[in-house]
Amino acid sequence: MRRSSSGISPVEATVILVAIAIVIAIAVAFWASGLVGVFTRFEKLEITTAYWDANNNRVVLYVKNTGSATTTIDSVYVNGIPGAPITYGGAPPGVTQVCGTTGGNATCSPGQGIVIYVTGTPAAVGGFQHGVTYEIAVHTASGKLYPQTVQIP
Repeated sequence: MRRSSSGISPVEATVILVAIAIVIAIAVAFWASGLVGVFTRFEKLEITTAYWDANNNRVVLYVKNTGSATTTIDSVYVNGIPGAPITYGGAPPGVTQVCGTTGGNATCSPGQGIVIYVTGTPAAVGGFQHGVTYEIAVHTASGKLYPQTVQIP
């Protein structure tokens, strides 16, 4: 046997294996944190203001997407009944970007907002009446409701 042949010592081999394991662990951690960001996005709408516009006989809602995922507003409920007639306006005060609207829906990316005008009630509700408090709820395509009460003076 020849002792003069070159090779690496067991200590050097262990250090190299540990270094490779650490590099792989860091790569997996970065990959996993990217996946966590994708799966933890959430939808959250805030109705910052809701009031009765007596000049135009309608309820006005200021809505902003404060979540981390894009959401689509597909209807408005009045006292738990869907189908209230609505129209969309521009961005509410303090919001720089307005949600996009297509086919009666409003699609809001994070940070965007929109003004919703509830111009009437579903037939089962029978129309807005003075002196009555109504629950107006914004419904999204994912099935969530964001309620707000409005009193008609």
